[in-house]
Amino acid sequence: MEPYRITPALPAEQMKTYAVVTPRATHWRPATCSEAGCPNHLNGWKSVIDETTDLGRAQAAYIRERSGRRYTEWRDQPWLGGTVFTFEAGQECFAQHEVPLERDPLFLVRDGDWRGNPRGTPARVHQRPADWVEDFATHQQRLKDRLERG
Repeated sequence: MEPYRITPALPAEQMKTYAVVTPRATHWRPATCSEAGCPNHLNGWKSVIDETTDLGRAQAAYIRERSGRRYTEWRDQPWLGGTVFTFEAGQECFAQHEVPLERDPLFLVRDGDWRGNPRGTPARVHQRPADWVEDFATHQQRLKDRLERG
């Protein structure tokens, strides 16, 4: 049970999920900092590296020897091993950014819910948003009618 979810009264095989999704694999692409509106690119940034650890030493070596970025560095409390790298604005940061492609989202109807799809049935992908809305409304009406019948 996920802590932020209410335990449903019905088992997952009696549930249906309606979703509008933009999967990363088909609806997003890698982007530069500039394309993504990255605040580090716009304003510059600081990275504080602890060079007393193996990871910190590797990060500092990468910045100094292979990153190709413009920076200044200074030791913050050198006896603790902290090095502050200050990077100028206008260059790529270290994050991997993505931006959405101009594709319509997918309008899905799946059996099951967040607990899974016990029957393993494939999702239905509606071709038009209006069809998805109609399917959803029809399903809600069926639920309402069944609830009223008892």
